[in-house]
This record gives sequence, C-alpha cells and structure tokens, in this order.
Amino acid sequence: MKQQVQIETGWKKALASEFKKPYFEELGDFLHDEYENETVYPPMKSVFRAFDLCPYDDVKVVIIGQDPYHGPKQANGLSFSVGKNVAVPPSLQNIYKEIQSDLGLSIPKNGDLTYLAEQGVLLLNATLTVRANEPGSHQGHGWETFTDAVIQTLSDKKENLVFILWGKFAEGKGSKIDSEKHLILTSAHPSPFSAHHGFFGSRHFSKTNEYLKTHAKKPIEWI
Repeated sequence: MKQQVQIETGWKKALASEFKKPYFEELGDFLHDEYENETVYPPMKSVFRAFDLCPYDDVKVVIIGQDPYHGPKQANGLSFSVGKNVAVPPSLQNIYKEIQSDLGLSIPKNGDLTYLAEQGVLLLNATLTVRANEPGSHQGHGWETFTDAVIQTLSDKKENLVFILWGKFAEGKGSKIDSEKHLILTSAHPSPFSAHHGFFGSRHFSKTNEYLKTHAKKPIEWI
C-alpha cells in the first residue's frame, strides 16, 4: 500500500518486511479501487481490527476463518464475529453450542467476539476483505500471502500458542505452524454443513485452556 498501514504497533514492527513487498503494494492498489467502486466489507477502518484488538505481544490463541461475512452490517474485522445488533450467523451459533457443551456455559445473546480478541485470541480471516454478496471475491489478490506471513511469524517468533483450525481451508494453513512449539487443534468447520462431522464434541475450548494453564498463561473466558 502506498499509504502507511495503520495497524497496532507490535504487529507493524513484526510484519514490517511484508508491508514493503510488491504483492502488498499490488494488494493496496486493488483495495483502493474496490473501496472506491464497489461495496466492500468490512468497512476500511476495520480491515486490521483483529490485529488492533489483539496486540502482537498479547497473542495466545489463533482462530482462522476464511472470508469475512459478505452481507450488510455483518463483517466487523474479526473472524466469525458480528456486531451486537446483528443476527448471530449459523457457524457462530454452532461455536456457542460447542462452548456450552464443552464448558457448561450459557450461550451469549449476541455475536460480538470483541471480548475474545481482547483476551489474546487473534480472530484471523485468511482473506481480510470481500465484495458485498460475492463470497471469495477478494481471494487471490494477496491477502492469503499476507496471512500466511502472519501465521509463520507467530509460529517462528513465539512459543506455546494454540492454533485452532476448523475445516479443510484452515487446516491448509497448518503447514506454516511448528507443531513442536505450539498446540494445533483441528476439526470439521462449525458451519451447519459440516459441524456434525467432527466439530461438535471436539472440545477445543477446554483443551485450549488446559494447554494455556500448563504453560502458565491465563485461560480464556470463552463466554
């Protein structure tokens, strides 16, 4: 991007080399045109919100999604999350059901996951933007290279993180993660099409907290 990237200071330092690469410049040009001429989600100010709410130094858990939601007022910069006044999407409903089953907690009344990001959960989509009503429309323009670099950087520079990979797409990111240094949890995706094929009963939330406590880290309050 020709203009300076506005992102949390720790991330800005950790990813400084990425922001200077040709693919990122090209991505910036593409996004400039898209936001000028199309309806794009999330709003431009929220593109790096996952990083701003979960500073680099605070990351404990990474949950990888695919695209942002492509409907009006849904995408808020955090994977699987929506605003407080937006209907909870089916995948997130299933995530809440699994948390309830795993930890015995009550299901929240809204789908805003800001509270998780603020505890060190990086809610990362592989592609950070999408054109309205066109799922996958911003794939193949550089975001995947960038988010691969994010995962690689976390894997290389940190220890004892938990990477939660739901579905084949997220599992594909697993090749960037050092399983000797980090815990990798995989299962089916929480979408209604696949949740009954291995997502329900995976108990990723309790397993994450057990691992964090083992490594002297504060567990996540999932709800």
